[in-house]
Amino acid sequence: MREGCSGMTARNFLSGGTTMSETRATPPLPVSRRGFLKASSLAAGSAALAGPLVLRGEEADDKPRLAVIGLGGQGRHDMKQAAGAGMRVVALCDPDETMLGIARKEAAAATAGAKDYADHRRLFDDVKTFDAVLIATPDHWHAPLCTWALKAGKHVYCEKPLTHTVAEARALRELARASKVSTQMGNQGSASPSLRRALELIRAGALGEVREIHAWLGNSGPGTDIPPGEDPLPAGFNWDCWIGPAPVRPYKKGLYHPFKWRDWYDFGNGILADFGCHIFNLPHRALDLTYPTSIDVTGEALAKPSSPKQCRVTYQFPARGEKPPVTLYWYDGGERPADDRLQDVVALQKKVPQHGCLIVGGQGVVWTNPWNDDCHIKLQGEEKLVKVTGHEATKSVPASLPRGRSHMQEWVQACKGGPKPFSDFDTGGHVTEITLAGVVAIRTGRKLDWDGEAMKSPGVPESAPFVKSEWRKAWLI
Repeated sequence: MREGCSGMTARNFLSGGTTMSETRATPPLPVSRRGFLKASSLAAGSAALAGPLVLRGEEADDKPRLAVIGLGGQGRHDMKQAAGAGMRVVALCDPDETMLGIARKEAAAATAGAKDYADHRRLFDDVKTFDAVLIATPDHWHAPLCTWALKAGKHVYCEKPLTHTVAEARALRELARASKVSTQMGNQGSASPSLRRALELIRAGALGEVREIHAWLGNSGPGTDIPPGEDPLPAGFNWDCWIGPAPVRPYKKGLYHPFKWRDWYDFGNGILADFGCHIFNLPHRALDLTYPTSIDVTGEALAKPSSPKQCRVTYQFPARGEKPPVTLYWYDGGERPADDRLQDVVALQKKVPQHGCLIVGGQGVVWTNPWNDDCHIKLQGEEKLVKVTGHEATKSVPASLPRGRSHMQEWVQACKGGPKPFSDFDTGGHVTEITLAGVVAIRTGRKLDWDGEAMKSPGVPESAPFVKSEWRKAWLI
């Protein structure tokens, strides 16, 4: 039987609004839910974090019991991947009963016997019935749900970007470090043999000194204001539950749900946030990128409540030990690198690609698609880009990273006591911070001198609400 949504009558989830700290301390995520998620800081040693590393289901098959939250297209795909990798789906949660119905139709065998929930909070009232949580909701729900799950001692897989704000990402990184559970962010290219070989080659110095990265995507945002008016709610859709911690907005058919929520900053963060955790994954890892020291932005329709029609974001990263400073350029909405930078890629693709990432070194280049699972390399003196997995000149570089499992399989095996996932919340949270710092620049429409450790731009105080937003206080418990 489907568990209903109780709307606005719930007790306050938050202990009161906190403002951005002027110190370098990470602001904690808000107080957690009900008795099992007690008010605490993110310090290690919290009783709520004392759960075992390996949690097993109570049934004879001994598969970890999985609760799936968010059953749009990506959530359904992830659910099927998790079931195929050895999870037992015991709960389905979505405020839109249409999504629940589609999930059951698409994966009848995997969802047989699973309980339906319309309200995330009611799912966590039954916290003892599952061992792991898969979160594929709109971005604004990621941090609250991950926090509840981690503090309840549950393994967590969360789609990218890990959070909706920079401060949420930092807090979740710290909470995940203190927990004894397995976490994974959904930038699926992390598990590809192509990305891992490219990592090995770049780390071994095959490209020489890398000072320049170009990442681009042809998609564009609406760059508009919120339209007026309100439409009737579809039957079986709890809009208030869908909004949850975000600001209240009237329902408009086809504007936010399904899928288009990414365009609107109340719920998503546009194209950069949607793909940054994919496309920055390889350079972030290969070059040991820390935090940018400055972020500049140009574009069309910046500082709107929706993502821009076109923009270019320029990140400046400092030197890291013997590694030189790096400039990372992000382009979207038809913007792309100069033609002379793309000659090798055009020769490979037989056209100007709509998206990709080009890592430029003194002795060669690597080009990859946005998911980093199809990486090509060309060294000085070579005629063309070739796949990194079959590049003759670099065969002597040893394979140092594991191969063989899918992104989801790595997480499922970690839930059963296997090695730590490759894109755990600490790693995934860091690339999320980098990505969302660029979104802060877009939303202010100004260049930021960025203090990554403190998560602020001292000369641009109007950026602070985009770094740490307040959750809706009357709803979350």
